[in-house]
Amino acid sequence: MIAVSACLLGYPCKYNGGHNKNQKVLDWLKDKEYICICPESSGGLSSPRTPAEIVGGDGFDVLASKAKVLDKEGNDVSQAFINGAMATLKKAQKHGADTCILKAKSPSCGVGTIYDGTFSGCTKPGFGVAAALLKQNGLKLLTEENLS
Repeated sequence: MIAVSACLLGYPCKYNGGHNKNQKVLDWLKDKEYICICPESSGGLSSPRTPAEIVGGDGFDVLASKAKVLDKEGNDVSQAFINGAMATLKKAQKHGADTCILKAKSPSCGVGTIYDGTFSGCTKPGFGVAAALLKQNGLKLLTEENLS
C-alpha cells in the first residue's frame, strides 16, 4: 500500500486553495493500491491558508521542539503540523502503507529538501514534519520528483 499526498492527486488542499495534480504520479499509481493523505488538512489547517515554512531547522527539529513552523504572518502553527503528521502516520499504519509519495519541498511533506523559512522560494536540505515522522517510523519516502 502506498500513501500519496492529496494535492498530487488533484485535491484542492494546497495553502492557496489549489492543488499540485501530477500526471506522472497518477500514471505511476495506475496498477497500484494507494490511500490519499494530507498532513496539513489532517492537522486542522484550512485551504486556503497563510503559507507556512519551517524556521530554525527541519521537521525532525520541529518534532523535537527545536524549530518551529511559522506562517508568513509570524504565527506559530507547529502544533497543527505535528498533529497532522501524527494523524498521517496513524492512517498509513492502519492501511499497511510501506511507501509514501509526498509533495517535494513542502513543510509537511518535503523529502531531503524543504523551503528555507524565508518565504523567498529558496530551499535548504531537510525534511518536512510529516516526512520526518514517517521516516522515523520506517516508511520509504518518495516525491513526485524522484519516482522510480
